[in-house]
Amino acid sequence: VQLQASGGGLMQAGDSLTLSCVASGRTLSTYYMGWLRQAPGKEREFIARIKWSVGTTLYADSMKGRFSISRDTAKNTVYLRINSLKPEDTAVYFCAAKPSAAVAYNSWGQGTQLTVSS
Repeated sequence: VQLQASGGGLMQAGDSLTLSCVASGRTLSTYYMGWLRQAPGKEREFIARIKWSVGTTLYADSMKGRFSISRDTAKNTVYLRINSLKPEDTAVYFCAAKPSAAVAYNSWGQGTQLTVSS
């Protein structure tokens, strides 16, 4: 699976933003698509994932509330909506894919930089 993330940029605290990730290369019917982020000097952290076939979602506890993952099967695209942006949301955001829930993500997009200023 090839993944292309986009939608980052320089935002103001309090704004909202939707990141996009277009998938290609194979059928995604059995896949789980996820969003993760890595802030400067920190480890990569999981935000949310969505089961492509049925749209069920899972969020990290710390990400519940302001983050929303969704997908458009016709466009082979997964989205991450972030509301009420905070400076601590500044990070590189990655989309990722894996063929089942039990394995690690094995396909990664290139990441998109989000910078939130106060």
